[in-house]
Amino acid sequence: MAAGPEPASGTVSNHRRRRFDVRVVPHRRRSPFRLRDWRMSTKLATVLLVPSVAFLVLAGVQTSALVGRTTALNDFARQVGIGRQITAAVHQLQQERDRTAGELSELRRGADREAAASRLKPLQAAADRAMADLSRAAAPLVDADASWRVAFSEVQEAYDQVIDVRVVIPPAVLSNDTILSNYHRAVGALLDLLAEPTPGQDQAGLNDAVLRYVQLARVKELSSRVRAQLYAAARAGRYGTEDRVLLTDLRAQQLTALGAFRVAATSDQIRRYDETSVNPMFLVATQLEERSLPAGNAAPAVLPSEQWWAASQQRQELLRQLEAGVLDDAVRQADDASSGQLRTTLLVVGGVVAVLLVALLISLLVGRSVARSMRLLRSQALRIAQVELPDALDRLRTVTGGVQPIEVAPAVVRSLDEIGELAEAFVAVHRSAVTVAVEQAMMRRNVNAMFVNLARRSQVLVERQLELLDDLEREESDPDQLENLFKLDHLAARMRRNDESLLVLAGTDSTRRWNRPVGLGAVLLAAAAEIEQYQRVRIESVGDAYVVGHAVGELVHMLAELLENATVFSRPDTMVAVNVRLDAPAALVEIVDRGLGMSPAALAEANEVLATPPAADVAAVERMGLFVVSHLAARLRVRVRLEGGQDGLVARLALPAALLAPAGGVELDPPAPARMLAAGASRGVGVQRQPADARMAHAAGAPPLDLPVAGRPPVNAVPRQTRPVPVRAEDVLTPAGASAPGGGWWSREGPAAPAGPGPVVPPATPLTGGTNERGLPVRVPMAQLSAVTRPARPDSVPARDDLDPEAVGGMLSRLYSGVRRAEAEDTTEIPVPPSRGHDEGGRRQ
Repeated sequence: MAAGPEPASGTVSNHRRRRFDVRVVPHRRRSPFRLRDWRMSTKLATVLLVPSVAFLVLAGVQTSALVGRTTALNDFARQVGIGRQITAAVHQLQQERDRTAGELSELRRGADREAAASRLKPLQAAADRAMADLSRAAAPLVDADASWRVAFSEVQEAYDQVIDVRVVIPPAVLSNDTILSNYHRAVGALLDLLAEPTPGQDQAGLNDAVLRYVQLARVKELSSRVRAQLYAAARAGRYGTEDRVLLTDLRAQQLTALGAFRVAATSDQIRRYDETSVNPMFLVATQLEERSLPAGNAAPAVLPSEQWWAASQQRQELLRQLEAGVLDDAVRQADDASSGQLRTTLLVVGGVVAVLLVALLISLLVGRSVARSMRLLRSQALRIAQVELPDALDRLRTVTGGVQPIEVAPAVVRSLDEIGELAEAFVAVHRSAVTVAVEQAMMRRNVNAMFVNLARRSQVLVERQLELLDDLEREESDPDQLENLFKLDHLAARMRRNDESLLVLAGTDSTRRWNRPVGLGAVLLAAAAEIEQYQRVRIESVGDAYVVGHAVGELVHMLAELLENATVFSRPDTMVAVNVRLDAPAALVEIVDRGLGMSPAALAEANEVLATPPAADVAAVERMGLFVVSHLAARLRVRVRLEGGQDGLVARLALPAALLAPAGGVELDPPAPARMLAAGASRGVGVQRQPADARMAHAAGAPPLDLPVAGRPPVNAVPRQTRPVPVRAEDVLTPAGASAPGGGWWSREGPAAPAGPGPVVPPATPLTGGTNERGLPVRVPMAQLSAVTRPARPDSVPARDDLDPEAVGGMLSRLYSGVRRAEAEDTTEIPVPPSRGHDEGGRRQ
């Protein structure tokens, strides 16, 4: 057995299309590194995240700069605020230093050391308290900038040296310059720490504020050193060799610092300094200091120590107050700048966060809208491609009546953007596809109706041709001519089967119906009688199984197609074996040939066609038998499968329990061989046809007949008898007496009279009716299946009036046209494919 030819090149076979072949399957493996392979949600997230991240980076840089500036200004304000403690420590150190300078002069003159130490002790304690306050105030600034920490460490180191040098003041073991230089170093370190705060770039006002109180502190420091030199000279009662030079230098530096202060100071600060400089206490100190200046060639006067100390102390207090005011101005300005910068930073950060949140919210809303539209569009497109359109095509493919327009669901995306337009385009494509499918269904229905009409007409002509061949065969006695007539008879039977195949592909039921169960062996014999090489079919074993009447015709057709395929594609000298295995409640029929076989790919394709009947197309015409078997198998719920055998193919048919009838329900007619024998004796005509007589007898258990060959002398000669009617499928399956109205194979009605009781056992030897005038044996066809054969014609053929073939054809054409119009008018919806069920009377359920 082999499959038919492949479809022509360039044609697309519908049997290759399955319901979900339109499933969206990637044509290659998705790669996460290809931008075009990313999911839509990933792309939307990327589109939203990239600008957001860029904005965050820029905002972070800006915020970082603002935060850094705010931190710098905050540290600046704290450093400037510590200036109060720094100036207080400077003031106390200046008091201790200036007093120590005077006491050292007294000690050099032999003064009481204990008294000098007791006078210095309160000043030293006050300086220690001021430095302790400074250390506590500087503790929070431990994380300040490095330069400030270094300057503060220098202050601590310098003050430690001051503490160390205090013990050597009473014994005066060191020189005055050595002792006082430690105080100068400590005060200088404090002044450097006072000038350390830096507000950063673009803060000229704050830099000027720092410069003002630093310059004023230097003015105060120079004034203090002048006081120390004059106080030391007053206690010593004379000026030293270097005192005049040093005083001149200090006064020059004081004027320079005062000028720098007046340049950097504000008008209000200059006004306050001028008011301080005209204060009487300030003027007293100034006048005393002017007395210490050299006038011409006269030596400078030595000032009274106590008077000078009291006047200079008052001047220093006035400068201290002025210094505190200028420092307060700088602290207030630094605090304002720091607070303003903090507010600016908070506003910028808040604005950045707010803008980011608003941008994220808008992005999420837009992205959610786009993603939702894309998700809805994707789901609708997949539903159209995988469910709605395939279902509509399946319904239209199986429609048999009128075709109602199919409603197409509107687009799920109703927006007016590109996605909405794409959704409308999808719906338009769906609507166009459904419209084309409806038009194709209408065209297919019309083509099927045309096929049915042509097949019906051809069937009428073929039946008339078979009747004419029957008449010619009865009257012909020449074996050669009779053999040719038998060949024509087989060709006409095959033409009739082709017409029935067209009806099957057009979705129409077969015209041959039986109203009672028929034995499975008879069905196999009838199928063998339908093919040309029937003599090569050997039915090995047939169980006691019966087929329901409504399925007999279609089962015979299906078996005939498989048997013919097995005989055509196998060697002529081989046999085709048919086996039946009963496996309650079903039955398995196997057709085994020793033919060409099929390749695995072709076998898989053929089994796919058998499992899923495709629609009729060009491939159906080229592989008619395979397509007809698949449709008939689906209609009868028979599972057909081709498998590779040892030398050929094996076709297995699994008959379901619904097609099998109980053996007790079979009603058989009286045997026909006697009646056929009598008819043959009255006619006296020989027979040379070989339509499976010996094969059927062998399948029924009888020994094979010794059949003569046309043109050769017979082996055994018997008296001349009348030749019976040639046997075809309906001859095997039609019970005796079925020629009456309502009982033939062409009828859908039941028999006119009840059949005789019980089955009849066939004879052990073939029945013959003598010999003809040429000496050929006159056989009795289907004698071994007498219970299911059609009786021979009566001796006298009743006269009949033959109708005009054209008139009959026109009448049938009008009948079928009326039936189609009625079906079209009655059908208001697309019908569901029928369940293919039948009752025992042959009518559809």
